[in-house]
Amino acid sequence: MKGKQKKPNPALEAFQAGCGLVRQNPVLGPLMERADEHFDDSYPMAREDWAWIDANGKIFANSHRRALPGEWAYVLAHCLLHLALGHIREDREGDALWNAACDCVVARYLSDLHIGVPPGELDNPLPSNAREEETLYHWLKEHNALSYFRFSTMSGGRADMVWRSRISVSWRYGPTDWRQLFAESLRGALRAAVDYAGGIRAEPGAHKTMGPIQRAQEWFLSSYPLLGGVASGFRLVDDRLTVQRMDVPVAAVSVRMREIYVNPAAPLTEPEWRFVLAHEYLHAALCHEQRLEKRDPELWNVACDYVINQWLRDMEVGSMPEGLLFDPELAGLSAENVYDLLAANLRKYKRMAQRDILFGPPDWQTSKDFVDLDAWCRSAIQRGLDYHQAHGRGYLPEGLVEEIRALSQPPIPWDVKLARWFDERFEPLEKRRTYARLSRRQLATPDIPRPSWRYKEAAQAGRTFGVLLDTSGSMERALLAAALGAIASYSAARDVNRVRVVFCDAAPYDQGYMEAAEIAGSVKVRGRGGTVLQPGVELLEHSHDFPKEAPLLIITDGACDRLNLYGRDHAYLVPRGKSLPFTPKGPVFYLE
Repeated sequence: MKGKQKKPNPALEAFQAGCGLVRQNPVLGPLMERADEHFDDSYPMAREDWAWIDANGKIFANSHRRALPGEWAYVLAHCLLHLALGHIREDREGDALWNAACDCVVARYLSDLHIGVPPGELDNPLPSNAREEETLYHWLKEHNALSYFRFSTMSGGRADMVWRSRISVSWRYGPTDWRQLFAESLRGALRAAVDYAGGIRAEPGAHKTMGPIQRAQEWFLSSYPLLGGVASGFRLVDDRLTVQRMDVPVAAVSVRMREIYVNPAAPLTEPEWRFVLAHEYLHAALCHEQRLEKRDPELWNVACDYVINQWLRDMEVGSMPEGLLFDPELAGLSAENVYDLLAANLRKYKRMAQRDILFGPPDWQTSKDFVDLDAWCRSAIQRGLDYHQAHGRGYLPEGLVEEIRALSQPPIPWDVKLARWFDERFEPLEKRRTYARLSRRQLATPDIPRPSWRYKEAAQAGRTFGVLLDTSGSMERALLAAALGAIASYSAARDVNRVRVVFCDAAPYDQGYMEAAEIAGSVKVRGRGGTVLQPGVELLEHSHDFPKEAPLLIITDGACDRLNLYGRDHAYLVPRGKSLPFTPKGPVFYLE
């Protein structure tokens, strides 16, 4: 014998359909998911009541009401907005005027959100000042306008908000910050609408199914202006087969494709994904691929990782996952300086490379597309920095700020930097008038003696510097010619008449003091064997006719041992793409 079938309840079905309409709304849907709705006799109500709500999110609807799903959606949205806007307060419980003011504001919100259909008795004209609860509340108290309580007909003229209900219902999700939840859902709905309008997302409601990776990306777009502009220009690729084929363990970036590749199988939390995405965004924004030049790609990737991870730790962006490269002793160094340090142990650090920069072919960097992408990345990070600092959005390391500022400026040529180095060490000589040799410029009046200008001999005597030149077989002749030509021209321009030149390969060859004009053209380079620079330093250090305060300019390709310069002021000229196998104490100028 078949059991007796339960009769359908049209009123309950209409109420449940109304709940479904609210859940589909991108703004109030998350709140409806957390609410605890009841459509029964668990709370006593008058027949004309609609619904009540308490501060815990319990909604008690009148099961005796007969309404359409759209009307129930309007009533439920009305109750949820009380939670979302913080209307339910213990100090205002039972205050009819406060309830009326809040109902007017909620009705104004619902007229803009277009959720459901207002029941006939709730479709009333709103007061013009129904925008802000406190203002309307004090106006109602001043005018004793109880007639406005008709807008609170959710409960037949009685309050539709209570601080705590008498029915104890367990929370399904624990205590909820309803205002925070509403702010997040509103931000997500706005982001989804913008993406939908721009063709990024297929459906406006797609934000509901976002995982931790997508939520981390949304956080940059909505809450972190420094990298928000960069994040908006990169597509997130999280297809498992794609990242497996590309052998991406966690994440990688391709600037030329404008894509960030992430492995969804990586067991990371949302804060850790924020750290990882910020790491990739900074690789792109700081033009690390362009700055590779002739360096080893894997070692350069390691150097950039060390610098970026230190910055993100200082900025407290997300949480750094375990296993990433981090060394506090490298704090404050640029990627180029870190690379020079790591180059001393090339094999060890290359094995640590995580290869998250997908370098393009050598010739793609000169294409028009690359120039556009490079300019776009620099512009995006510059705008983000300006907004971040103008609105005080958090701490930024000084090194990162300097690097971003430097990217917005055209690079200074090596010869200009070298000229500045000369200017700092050789100030212009002071002239004096002397009658020891008369001026020849006054031939029209030869009977009137006039003095000429002369430099002080004592000041001119000490103006010299040393040049230690690596003449090994690895140095290109064109670079040697460019370096010597620049030295000759700057020496002559700054009244440095004599330069001490030493060539070094397997042994030092002292050329003695040479006239500045002779360095570029008449020097015959000797040697071309191995590279040993320290004997050349020793030669100058122990030379009785070379001043202790004279600076030293070292020209090398970097294939040399560590140098002991005895505290002497010095600088290096190194071909672009080469690096020194030790941390230099003096400035390094990269020849091009």
